[in-house]
Amino acid sequence: MTEKQASFSIKNWSQDDQPREKLLYKGKTALSDAELVAILIGSGSRNESAVALCKRILASVDNNLSALGRLSVKQLMEFKGIGEAKAITIAAALELGRRRRSEEALERKKITSSTSVFELMQPIIGELEHEEFWIIYLNNSNKVIQKNQLSKGGITGTLVDVRLVLKNALEVGAVGLILAHNHPSGTLKPSEADKQITEKLKLASESLDIKILDHLIITEKAYFSFADEGIL
Repeated sequence: MTEKQASFSIKNWSQDDQPREKLLYKGKTALSDAELVAILIGSGSRNESAVALCKRILASVDNNLSALGRLSVKQLMEFKGIGEAKAITIAAALELGRRRRSEEALERKKITSSTSVFELMQPIIGELEHEEFWIIYLNNSNKVIQKNQLSKGGITGTLVDVRLVLKNALEVGAVGLILAHNHPSGTLKPSEADKQITEKLKLASESLDIKILDHLIITEKAYFSFADEGIL
């Protein structure tokens, strides 16, 4: 082996160097989160490698990629070595990851449990800083026909337009509905308003032979299911 070949050997690579080559020769799963983000930004600064810079950025969000994805371009630019172009690249890549997760959940389509509802809705509402209330419309095979945002902001019974929900259910031929909303606070305990909305929709739907199958409260990493807890 020549001196040049020896210097190019993987075993001689610095831990903070050559993330592109590492992906090429070892595969993408061999890279750490910091190394993957380093590939996005391309370079670090005079005093810090791209990988070291990305380790510092990730450390600021406790190495949580979901938290990193919530940082704005302006917040990313607060890190020395991250300009507007690099910040935009990071934000765009993490948004693609979020959308991919959402699409993978949609491909499953059939709702078989509360977990499958969580997998469908968490990428959409699980990381929001405000509350959103959604309705999932199902056919008689429990496959998703449609999912619609019903309200945005604080949730109260007055914000739920029962007629609109049932009108849409009849139009798309739904025989089952699942309610889902997020709690940005992270609490999984249903409020009195949550319970009232569920009961209101349940009673109205029964007259049309449409069933309310579940109501999920969703946070970033967990959920509460009315059906699983036996309070539907």
